[in-house]
Amino acid sequence: MNGRCSFLVPGDLGARTGGSTYDRHIVDGLRTLGWHVDVRSLGDGWPVPDDAAMEAARLVVEALPDDSVVVVDGLAFGAMADVAEAHAKRLRWAALVHHPLALETGLDADTQAMLFDSERRALATARAVIVTSPSTARALAAYDIPAAHVSVVEPGTAPAPLAAGSGAGGLHLLSVANVSPRKGHGLLVDALAELRDRRWVLDCVGSLTMDAACSAALVDAIDRHGLRDRVALHGEQDEAALDAFYARADVFVLPSFHEGYGMALAEALARGLPVISTTAGAIPDTVPADAGALVPPGDQSALRAALQRLMDDTAWREQLAAGARAARDRLPTWADSAARFAMALEALQTAGDE
Repeated sequence: MNGRCSFLVPGDLGARTGGSTYDRHIVDGLRTLGWHVDVRSLGDGWPVPDDAAMEAARLVVEALPDDSVVVVDGLAFGAMADVAEAHAKRLRWAALVHHPLALETGLDADTQAMLFDSERRALATARAVIVTSPSTARALAAYDIPAAHVSVVEPGTAPAPLAAGSGAGGLHLLSVANVSPRKGHGLLVDALAELRDRRWVLDCVGSLTMDAACSAALVDAIDRHGLRDRVALHGEQDEAALDAFYARADVFVLPSFHEGYGMALAEALARGLPVISTTAGAIPDTVPADAGALVPPGDQSALRAALQRLMDDTAWREQLAAGARAARDRLPTWADSAARFAMALEALQTAGDE
C-alpha cells in the first residue's frame, strides 16, 4: 500500500552522521515504494536543546495535521517528552531509536538520569518504536516499552567493491567515525603507541568539529606519543574520498564504547575488511565472530593485543578477511531496510486508535 508520513529529523538531513545517513536512506526508500514523506527539521542542539530549539520543535509539531503518522528520529524524540505527551492523542508517533540517549559516553550522572527519564516518557507515547538492532531492542526493556510495539529495522548497505589494500609495506588501518568520546579514538591511539615498532599507519575519517574538545584531546594524544607521521586525522570526507580510503585499507578499527548498530562496521564488511572493534552494544550482532576480533570496550591492553596479533599473524588476518567477505553477502540492502520500515508504518497507519 502507498502511505503517507511526516519524518522529523534533528538538524540537517544531509549531515554525515550514522543517524542522518540512515534517515536519508529510509526516506528515499519509502518514496521509492510510493510513500509520500514530508521531511521537516527540528533544528539543532539535540539531544540537549535550548529553549529556542524546543519552541521551534513545538511549532513544527503543532503544524502537523491531526491523525498523522509521524516518524521522529530518537536523537530529538527522546528529549521532547513534553511535546510528545501534549500531542499523543492527535498524532500517531513512531519513534526511531538508533540507541538510547542515556547510553552516550561521557555523560554525568544528572544528565544521564534526565535523558533516561525524558526518553522513557516520550517512548510511552509512541504507538510504534523502530530500532536499528536487536541490541537496541533489548536495551529498551528498561524503558517499559511493550515488545509488540518494537520493530527491528537494521541499516542497509550499498554494494561496494572489495578493498584492494595498501600493497607491500606496513598495514593501513582505517577508522571511520565522527570524533567523540563514544568512538574511542583516544584509546586507539594509546594502544597503537605501544606498537610503534610495527609498520602501520592509521587514517581517521570523520568530523573533527562535532566535539571540538574531544578532537583537541585526540590531537594532544597523538603529539604526546609522537605519532604525527603515523596517525592522520582527515576530518569529514565526501563519498568519493571515503570510498578511496576504504579501497586502500587493510584493516578496519573502531573501539567504540557503544553502538546502536555500527554502520561503518557494516561498510567495512561490505568491502571484505577484517575488523577490530569491541563487544559493546550491537557490535557483536553486526560483526560475525569469523570476521573480526572484538574486545571489551575500554580495555586498552586487550585492544593492543588484538592489534598486535593482526599485525604479526598474517594467516589470522587473512582468515578474518575471508570471514568478512562471506559476511558481505548476508548484509541487508537499503531496499530491504526500507521495505521493513514501511511494514512497521503500515501497521501503524491501519491500526485503530488505542
